[in-house]
Amino acid sequence: MRQWQSIPFGQLLTRVKDDIAIDDLTTYSRVTIRMNGNGVLLRDRALGSEIGTKRQFIARTGQFVLSKIDARNGAFGVIPQECDKAIVTGNFWVFDFDLDRVAPSFFRYLSRSPAFVDACVRGSDGTTNRRYLQEDAFLRMEVSLPPLAEQQAIVSRLDTLADKARQVNEHLGAIERDADRLLAVSFRDAIANAPLRPMAEVAPLVRREVAIELEGSYPELGIRSFGKGTFHKPPLTGADVGTKRLFSIEPGDLLFSNVFAWEGAIAVAQPGDAGRFGSHRFITCRVDPDTISAEFLRYYFLTDAGLEKIGEASPGGAGRNRTLGLEKLMVIQVPIPSRAVQRRFDTLQAKIAALKSRHVAIRQANDALIPATLERVFN
Repeated sequence: MRQWQSIPFGQLLTRVKDDIAIDDLTTYSRVTIRMNGNGVLLRDRALGSEIGTKRQFIARTGQFVLSKIDARNGAFGVIPQECDKAIVTGNFWVFDFDLDRVAPSFFRYLSRSPAFVDACVRGSDGTTNRRYLQEDAFLRMEVSLPPLAEQQAIVSRLDTLADKARQVNEHLGAIERDADRLLAVSFRDAIANAPLRPMAEVAPLVRREVAIELEGSYPELGIRSFGKGTFHKPPLTGADVGTKRLFSIEPGDLLFSNVFAWEGAIAVAQPGDAGRFGSHRFITCRVDPDTISAEFLRYYFLTDAGLEKIGEASPGGAGRNRTLGLEKLMVIQVPIPSRAVQRRFDTLQAKIAALKSRHVAIRQANDALIPATLERVFN
């Protein structure tokens, strides 16, 4: 670090304004910049006639680009090969690197450091929701920079660390895919030749409407799509609830969002969901524990066959126009194997869920490696 020099960004980056006349009959590539330092991607390809802002600029592979609106939120990156000669609006600033001072690969890591993001924050001006980066202020900001040889050495070490982190995540993903396949095969075997019974017999509707008190507090529950479980919403006061009807939810309830069940907004209320409430858009079923388990039913409804039945019971167009009907849900025939078979499958479900929970912690630690290393390197 003793050899690192403090250099303003203006000596490393030169703004490039390579404007282009948009032709209505020409197709252009456009880029998007992801937040939190996650880089630049090809957004789409559009005819000039479809492009509203006619003043555009060309961005080329290897240039640095940032959003003057969202740079403080990490919207910047180096233009990749697939975005070469894409067009950007004036809200995206394009810069050439001084290659005698800084390697683009090093600057890519530097720009993901807390110090760089802080420079973008300090160089932004305006109100809370309209804080724009000021070019002069940004280019005056200084950064500590090592010699080129040391930059390349740092990049090599960071690339190696990033590759190992990627390999760990890929390994975890492969394990989970194998586990999901095992679960699918086990479920197929579990329901083979199982008798069918209607939902009304094995998991009837239950509605526990609550009387709203003006000074009361009513924490709501939400259901994520694609079988990703429940989540907690902030509590509402009785005044906030107004005329909306609320229903209490108990652990073990099988829950459906009547507007998004068709895309897998189906879950089982967990012990941590106790004391929460759902709106009239929640369909709550209470399973007969002597006949079937809620987790077994949940898994069935998230299979292709189960979602097909939910889709058939949810007539209408896309999105919120597709509403799961209560009567249609109650007549859906579901497979009912023996309770012993169900328990074996639910035990396997629980083990795989625990495995994935451990993987979440591993991924979080793994994903924190690069940011933590960048903070040490560039602070």
